Amino acid sequence: MSRRITLLFSAFEALLVAAIGVAIPLLPATILWAAQFGFAPDWVGFWRASVDIWLIGHGVDVRFTLDEATAAAIGAPAGTVVLVTIAALGFALLTLLLGVRAGARVAETGHRLLGESTAFLVFAAVSFAVSFSAVHADARPSLVQGTLLPAAIFGAGLLLGVLRAGAERGPDANGSSLRDWIADWNPRVRAGIVAALRAGTASVALLLLASAIATTVVIIAGYAQVIRLYESLHGEVLGGAVLTAGQLAFAPNLVIWAASWFAGPGFALGVGSQVSPLGTMVGPLPAVPVLGALPSGDLAFGFVGLIVPIIAGALAAAAARPALVRALDDGPRARWFALATVGGAAFGGLLLGLLAAASAGGLGPGRFSQLGPDPVAVGVAAALEFAVGIALGFATGALPGRLRRDRGGERAASDR
Repeated sequence: MSRRITLLFSAFEALLVAAIGVAIPLLPATILWAAQFGFAPDWVGFWRASVDIWLIGHGVDVRFTLDEATAAAIGAPAGTVVLVTIAALGFALLTLLLGVRAGARVAETGHRLLGESTAFLVFAAVSFAVSFSAVHADARPSLVQGTLLPAAIFGAGLLLGVLRAGAERGPDANGSSLRDWIADWNPRVRAGIVAALRAGTASVALLLLASAIATTVVIIAGYAQVIRLYESLHGEVLGGAVLTAGQLAFAPNLVIWAASWFAGPGFALGVGSQVSPLGTMVGPLPAVPVLGALPSGDLAFGFVGLIVPIIAGALAAAAARPALVRALDDGPRARWFALATVGGAAFGGLLLGLLAAASAGGLGPGRFSQLGPDPVAVGVAAALEFAVGIALGFATGALPGRLRRDRGGERAASDR
């Protein structure tokens, strides 16, 4: 594929990803403008609102100035400034996944660096353009964040997509100085680092999987209260659909908050509140249906949830252990297992702490300026729990082999 076609193709991929992201809130907003308001208001206001939602989904801070009606509804004086800092991570996740797809397609052009650079720069330019178009006295997004944060998430997806495409084609498909540099490392050092990274990443992935399952179970168990909250809002079909879409945008946040709960520190639903395995203490909550499924009071066996990160670490280490053992051959293993345990636990704790930081923020004035987990507390607690689990996984992984050797020796002795 020629370089010019690569430029056009990469630019189109970036435009497509941005267009899909903005269209998700814009489509229901436009339907609302037509069906609910009869085309009377200026559609530009719905465009700005949709862009603000998309930007908030990527962690961009948006400063709102409340009008008299909105301020009176929440008991605040007119002109109150509200800074929304929480990210509706569903949009960020979508951009990341579409970026992975775009990166894989760009890698097929044969001009990886040119395609990646073009796609990234075009996406950043589009992010700036839509952010600038949404600037208004009543709602002002940060132009710097609006340009950089969505582009950074898209760029991470691009990189993952290109790397995955390169791995599928094999190590000899394209030369890589980084790959060559890593190949020159001592095999044991390389295996130890890879085992640590795999154990840490898999620990977080397994914990998030368990958290997603637990979140689903909790919502199903509290289904009756969720429905009651929907009915109390009287949003009818269109309003209910918009509200459901908004809650789905925060689904990744809820999963990360559940992981923070399993880690121990839990999360906050307002200043002075806490939801953790030791109990739930929250004040009045907004009538958001999904919050109706939140368990209240102390959980008799809530502390049992602390074992989930340990189990996740043990399973992750058991999966990473065989490759490390093969690289070590018959050499000493205890030291490398210990280093992989420390490295994997530290990396897993750092990764979960970063996710906790991305999921937290503020969604209003007063007590709702603090929502989500404390990233430092979650990261430290998860690292300690992962360390226990990973150490158990590396240690117990040797038991089946020892048992087989012992049984083989017993059979040999009996044959003699």
